[in-house]
Amino acid sequence: MIQQIYPSVSHAYSYELNKDLQFAAAHYVPSEAAGKCQRVHGHTYFANITVAGDELDECGFLVNFSLIKKLVHDRFDHTLLNDDNESFDSSDPNRFPTTEVVARTIAEIVQKQLDTQPNRPTCVQVFLRETPTSYVVYRPKAAKE
Repeated sequence: MIQQIYPSVSHAYSYELNKDLQFAAAHYVPSEAAGKCQRVHGHTYFANITVAGDELDECGFLVNFSLIKKLVHDRFDHTLLNDDNESFDSSDPNRFPTTEVVARTIAEIVQKQLDTQPNRPTCVQVFLRETPTSYVVYRPKAAKE
């Protein structure tokens, strides 16, 4: 069981759901400036995905925990992230599979699914730990009305 205190994101929603999960994946950063990280290596990533909203669905869920796990774990576990050409691109630094980009990508994948839900919850934060001492927090900017 993952026991971790995560940075919290301020929001005005009534409900907040947090899903912890882990996945093992390899990657490399295709840049000389990345040093050792330009070589293929792996991590056991620990993720916390925060979803918020004001309305529950027909089951009384903000979103089913298993859906979030399926979206992230099933897609990335035991993969070479660089092979996921839909999410990552070796010619665009904004799409290299760095921890920052992986966190943003997780948020985008989750939000794309949430946008199909009738109750329209929002992914407000992704916490992604790459090593015991290094992590990234990604918070999508709120849509401008």
